[in-house]
Amino acid sequence: MLETKSEGPRNLAFVLSEGNGQISREVVTILSGSGVLDAGTVLGQVTASKKYTISPNAEVVGKEGAETAKAVLAYKVDATAADVEAVVVARHAEVKEPMLIFDASVNDNTKRTAKLTQLAAATIISR
Repeated sequence: MLETKSEGPRNLAFVLSEGNGQISREVVTILSGSGVLDAGTVLGQVTASKKYTISPNAEVVGKEGAETAKAVLAYKVDATAADVEAVVVARHAEVKEPMLIFDASVNDNTKRTAKLTQLAAATIISR
């Protein structure tokens, strides 16, 4: 019997275009407890710690500030048990909207549009 396997999101597959050199990317710290995050995950920055985590629809206690989308994760990471460094697309980029991964709380078109607008403010434009 053949085993069926599926491939998850590929690293940087969500990028349509980005600025020359390394202008679009940054190395950031992903907050411990964020879990396994795939490339293309929309991230926000926790105000107090300056660490990044998946961007929820509304403010979460202990993760204030992360509700504003600011970046997109470039490579899959596992931040289940410890903080990890990660590369993100932080500015001057076009991304493929269907390939972006949102928090489960971003569960309708209005909330998704709000996240895309927040990314646009960081000059990350979805197509």
